[in-house]
Amino acid sequence: MTPDVSSTAKQYCESKSLCFETFVEKHFLTACSLPSTVGRSMSLSSKAIVTVALTGSGPQWEKNPNVPIRPEEIASDAVEAYKEGAAVAHVHVRDPTTKAPNPNVELYRQVTERIRERCDMIVQLTTGGGGPYGISFEQRICALDLNPEFASLNVATMTFGESVFINRPEDVERAASMMRERSIKPEVECYDLGHIELTRRLAKKGFLSGPLRISLVLGVIGGIPASAENLVHMLHSLPSNCRPNVIAIGKSQFQMIALGASLGTDVRVGMEDNIYLSKGVLANSNAELVSKAVTIVKELGREVATPNEARRILSLRT
Repeated sequence: MTPDVSSTAKQYCESKSLCFETFVEKHFLTACSLPSTVGRSMSLSSKAIVTVALTGSGPQWEKNPNVPIRPEEIASDAVEAYKEGAAVAHVHVRDPTTKAPNPNVELYRQVTERIRERCDMIVQLTTGGGGPYGISFEQRICALDLNPEFASLNVATMTFGESVFINRPEDVERAASMMRERSIKPEVECYDLGHIELTRRLAKKGFLSGPLRISLVLGVIGGIPASAENLVHMLHSLPSNCRPNVIAIGKSQFQMIALGASLGTDVRVGMEDNIYLSKGVLANSNAELVSKAVTIVKELGREVATPNEARRILSLRT
């Protein structure tokens, strides 16, 4: 654990009357299986899974023309990100002409097939695509018709920037049921502490089964702000049978993934979440963002997982 991370964790534990050593054992050594000594061979579960979120649904392309839009562009960016160390491609699709979000089975198919022709990357299709921009739940879940091995799941209605992201309980349960019936692994996106509790309830009701995959999303306007204390608090609130992933929006992306990687989580980067490589410097590609994330992970003494290693870690279907 780096000095900055250690200090943040100690302050958090003091504020919550928690034992620092117990907290570290749970979140730094045991839960994420990080090695307690440097230099020895790293276990499979200790490796970091890097996800690239390629395009998203928002108008990022207005500020950065390098955001991929067409299926062939999205797939090509995914493959280049794979070469830099990304094991998972988180996929949204857009109308090739208007650039607006357009969840469409044929567009998803084109992206998926193009990626699979060129590498063994895990393709994770979104079921939230365009939700904050007026896309219906029925259209959003069309991605499941392709029976992907991995898909995202949103569990709560929330303010999302200047919009509302609607996820009714009955719709969330329906999507989770579809994934369970088709052996599609859900990655639950939690934008606030209450979303973690909703995830627990879904698991208790049998809609989700362990080991859970939970992404902690920080920095969305309407969700939990991106700060070290908030990330540590969210990690402390997770159920024990989960594999956490850290997502942060905008300028906080690399700060938060560095902290997450220090605490043993997986990480996500990409132009869906952030279009800058550094302050004032637009990213030329998703691969650049992945390369920077992989460097951070390795500087912290961890290795990155290959796609097949990630499949084993996440218990994806075989």
